[in-house]
Amino acid sequence: MAIKDWTKQEILDVYNTPLMELMYKASEVHKQHHTVGEVQVSSLLSIKTGGCPEDCAYCPQAARYHTEVKVHKLMSVTEVNDAADNAKAGGASRMCLGAAWREVRDNRDFDTVLDMVKTINSKGMEVCATLGMVTEEQARKLADAGLYAYNHNIDTSEENYNTIISTRNYDDRLNTINNVRKAGLTVCSGGIIGMGEKIEDRVGMLYTLSILRPQPESVPINALVAVEGTPMENQPPVPIWDMIRMIATTRIILPKTAVRLSAGRLNMSMEGQALCFMAGANSIFAGEKLLTTPNPLYNQDMEMFSILGLTTKKAFTDTLKEELV
Repeated sequence: MAIKDWTKQEILDVYNTPLMELMYKASEVHKQHHTVGEVQVSSLLSIKTGGCPEDCAYCPQAARYHTEVKVHKLMSVTEVNDAADNAKAGGASRMCLGAAWREVRDNRDFDTVLDMVKTINSKGMEVCATLGMVTEEQARKLADAGLYAYNHNIDTSEENYNTIISTRNYDDRLNTINNVRKAGLTVCSGGIIGMGEKIEDRVGMLYTLSILRPQPESVPINALVAVEGTPMENQPPVPIWDMIRMIATTRIILPKTAVRLSAGRLNMSMEGQALCFMAGANSIFAGEKLLTTPNPLYNQDMEMFSILGLTTKKAFTDTLKEELV
């Protein structure tokens, strides 16, 4: 079945649908394309923390902001191996490695990351990395090492982007996604709500993701975690209804994509998260931290899965790579 070409107005109309009707529609779309109650669990590990030269207004890892994040050099392969074992034991089928870099450089650190990817891949886990901008050649090296997915969020709409970040532009984001695609990797790309953006910016972000060919296999929807010391420290929390509405709209616009309920879950009740799953979310990050911000513990998530009747998705069972073309 051909992928629908959405206009911004059509996406806005979906977003503004009365909430109960929107959830119902999203749930129906979800049932058509996914196994109901099956959730892909990922673990996100910060392998190199802080000291980033970028000025992303939401990020406590930017060197120019005075936050409580401590700068840590690149972890060792052994440390990452142990973290992967713990994540797998906790039910994760994907391990995501995040480094606070502007871009990947061809040096000893990158060689170490390639070794990390090989180590985790050997455990039968999917490996994802978010390392900043990459060239096509670097992306191919990651793919050859066994990387399954590359995360590079577009964050917000193209029109709103320069109010959030000035140290790179929107095309830089899209070029990296293009390089990742050329290397044969799956794409994980989404954004953040609660940064003071307009509804039209949320729609614009989804529009950009919807016109990518292939569409991203995974789209994280993050609620801003306002961190003291960043320019966004005084942003109010995202209402759960906004998060549900955004999840539902994403599910309808990107029917075959995994929609990940990402940052901000610690502030959500189990009931709120349940509504997000009903609205089409079928992926989460598990573990006590998302890079540097708090996240529910594995045992809390597994208790929630038990209560809601959710099951964890096995690694490498995703056929979207072929379907989304």
